[in-house]
Amino acid sequence: MSRIARLSDVLINKIAAGEVVERPASVVKELCENSLDAGARTVRVELEGGGVGRITISDDGHGMNREDATLCLERHATSKLRELDDLFHIDSMGFRGEAIPAIASVSRFTLHTAEPEAHEGTKIHVEGGGPPTVEDAPPRVGTVITVEDLFFNVPARRKFMRQGATELKHCEESVVRLALAHPEVGFFATHEGHELFASPASEHDPRERIAAALGPASFPHLFPVEERRLGVSVTGYLASPEYTLPNARGLYTFVNRRYIRDRGLISTVQRAFQDFLPAGRQPVVVLHIDVEPRAVDVNVHPQKQEVRFADARGVQDAVSAALTRVLRASPWLGTPEQQAANPQPRDAAHYAHAVERFLTRAQEATWGAPLPTAMDAPGPSMPARPLSPSYFAPPGGGAPGPFPGPSMPGRTLGFGEAQPQLNEAPPPGYFVALRPMGMLGSRFHVCEGPGGTLVVLDPHAALERARLTAYMRRLDDGAKAPAPSLFGTTVELSLAAVKALVDGREALLLLGVDVEPFGGTAIALKSVPPGLEGVDPRALLEALSRALPPRSAPLDVTSLAEAVRVMACHAARQASATPLTDAQLRALLGELDRADFTPPCTHGTVVVLEMPLLELERRAR
Repeated sequence: MSRIARLSDVLINKIAAGEVVERPASVVKELCENSLDAGARTVRVELEGGGVGRITISDDGHGMNREDATLCLERHATSKLRELDDLFHIDSMGFRGEAIPAIASVSRFTLHTAEPEAHEGTKIHVEGGGPPTVEDAPPRVGTVITVEDLFFNVPARRKFMRQGATELKHCEESVVRLALAHPEVGFFATHEGHELFASPASEHDPRERIAAALGPASFPHLFPVEERRLGVSVTGYLASPEYTLPNARGLYTFVNRRYIRDRGLISTVQRAFQDFLPAGRQPVVVLHIDVEPRAVDVNVHPQKQEVRFADARGVQDAVSAALTRVLRASPWLGTPEQQAANPQPRDAAHYAHAVERFLTRAQEATWGAPLPTAMDAPGPSMPARPLSPSYFAPPGGGAPGPFPGPSMPGRTLGFGEAQPQLNEAPPPGYFVALRPMGMLGSRFHVCEGPGGTLVVLDPHAALERARLTAYMRRLDDGAKAPAPSLFGTTVELSLAAVKALVDGREALLLLGVDVEPFGGTAIALKSVPPGLEGVDPRALLEALSRALPPRSAPLDVTSLAEAVRVMACHAARQASATPLTDAQLRALLGELDRADFTPPCTHGTVVVLEMPLLELERRAR
């Protein structure tokens, strides 16, 4: 009897699934890529149980007839290759014909599709790689594929799945990568009815798609990148060195619109930024590299996340030149005329290092431990909070952590020193007694405080605290909504955001925000309360849509607190975009003396940080 036997198709598909379908995110990626190859203009992803329970991908592409729908479930059946030469000229996302049969072999798989203007559609169901069940179905636009109970018949694989939240994060990242590669296609993702990602097509301004993926705070920091050489085109956007991350999560490279992780390219990007970023920070870059299909091999990795370039050095040189040109020009500092008008032009790297050196030395002089620097913010959607050493004390103000607050013999603890994690209520008249002395890096205000102290004030945190107090008091007093500022504009939002805003219109009116539906996914913003003039209306409304209480909740200070925090944060972001004048700073200090430091802010927990000058003098001797 022969010891070598041909494997069954079912077993072959399960082996292929081990390479192609690593986790739910792999299913999302493969099926969304098929939608893109089908010419879809909108792709919707619905998830349950982190993607392990159910994944539904629907698109408005050209669909399939019954013959093609049945054939796509067979291994190595594809519409994207015909001859050997096609393998060296791949311009589609998928090409092997392995993904659908591999997915169907380890799940309960359902496909519903129809060609345009067809009178009848096709529905196919496959249970764990078994024989397909084909039946008639109503015609529809495009294709819907549902994958349920992933790995239900491969318990060993299912056992190695991560927790639902982890798998969900990977699924969301798969959608983000495809959305960044195809800004002309609308992408929408939900999990058990909750929106994960929503971005209509934004082909005219790709920055909108990047902001949807990385957070609206990234939008003003994005600058175009372009370099064209023989056989290589590099385009995309980089964020100024003022906007960074603690990891490489914001570094996206695409080759012929396919997301890849190439060590050589990543190293090239990091080297281009090395003179502009402090240690421990990573750049935010979205790069599209287009080369001749024959000059790159995409068939070197089962999940197609690695490629092999015919001229890797040439591609890396083009990427380096594109990034270096923009970084050296420093467009975030303004036009040459604006830089000339500024007597002290600010270099981003110099500014970042200056803040880091100042705060580190200040902390070491007082407490002997390093203070979080300006670039230690936890994520891009949060404005920098250089004065918030959250690791000094645990939440709620318990015992201090490994770096206790300052305690020197013969000196009373200053404002904010007992609980360095937050600024408790200040002594009466504390802020109006401060004497402004100047600015640090065009970002922080440096003042002389009472009792011989150096006080560093974060204007965003200060403005946020003042605005939060004002909005809360108006709401708490039960007074009528503040006189609105005219702010007529119309914005396009996600369908979920529009629904939430329309349902919460009564709550918004109490806050002084007046909106009304404008048809489709457009909404008209008619007015906002004082302090919110000039904010980004889309970012404000998207954030408010997520912060409004449920329709059944009573409309009071407690239920509206999150929405008020959102308004305060956006008002502060707008007001702190430009340096405060002396008069504005004095007025703000007066507001802070009357502010309530009890309710938490979205970001501005620590408004000021004190440092005793006497201790500096002692260390300087």
